[in-house]
Amino acid sequence: MSVNSNTVNTVLGPVPAGELGVVSVHEALLSVLPGAEHAFDITLDRAEIFETLAGKLRDFRAHGGGTIVDSTGMFHGRDVRLYEALSRTTGVHIVASTGQGPEELLGGYFLTPQTNPPTPWPAEKFAGLFTKEITEGMVVPRVERRGPAGLVTIAVTRTGMTATDESLLRGAARTALATGSPVSFRHGADAVRELDVVLDEELPADRVAVGGLDRRETVAAGAPQRIADRGAHVVLDHVGTEDDEHLTDAERAALVADLVRAGHTGRILLSVGATGVAKGHPANDLPYSHVLTAFVPLLKAHGVGDDDVRRILQANPRDLLATR
Repeated sequence: MSVNSNTVNTVLGPVPAGELGVVSVHEALLSVLPGAEHAFDITLDRAEIFETLAGKLRDFRAHGGGTIVDSTGMFHGRDVRLYEALSRTTGVHIVASTGQGPEELLGGYFLTPQTNPPTPWPAEKFAGLFTKEITEGMVVPRVERRGPAGLVTIAVTRTGMTATDESLLRGAARTALATGSPVSFRHGADAVRELDVVLDEELPADRVAVGGLDRRETVAAGAPQRIADRGAHVVLDHVGTEDDEHLTDAERAALVADLVRAGHTGRILLSVGATGVAKGHPANDLPYSHVLTAFVPLLKAHGVGDDDVRRILQANPRDLLATR
């Protein structure tokens, strides 16, 4: 399955990067905690799930949205055929992802290979797994492969990067180098150190997006500025979430304005981190359109101009997602 520069792999195939419109880069469509599908109290009514997600995608489009990136990776409910139908029905481009993590949510097959003693999967095995999902299509369990993944997404253990997490990050970077696709990861305890692991594989920094950078502790450590200084993308992916762990939207808007003034407009990405349908865990039930309806006015109130807003919402994600 070939990929071309200046195109983005969506679930319906490659599309010109310039057609993406406004992009939300760290969202979840159907998110299923691994194993929850077997629980007695969990229902997976596909028609109901489809209608719920279609309504949320239509709302996103009605407010000016063009593309949703499902950044949940391989084993958290990804349903490629469902996403194909949703994209056709709503007109919203959907970019699905390969990748895994954090370690605690990996199946035993990826944690205890048959070595003595058991050792983590090496980076090259993860790279091979992820690369095939881009070059040959995403796996539909026990049946077939479908369209290509559009990026590799990894989640790092929150309490600190494990050996398996490091293999995941290095494998993701090797896949990106082999396929021209980008890497996105939700950082664990030390975003800058984890980014350095990816960059150690000689992946250009502008092919990397680092998520979770609107956590209070991360902002207090100066990570958004330091990551932008390295040339990677700063993802503020909890827009609309206001709790003890994260900035308020007003504080996020001030952070964006600070990064713009520092010359980092081209490194900023925004997302709600919403969950369209969640099974087995609590959902972030904010609308995907929240950035457009509530956060953009805050950015403008903090002095971020229209051109910078367009760059952040359209040009930056387009440049990240384009294969090259």
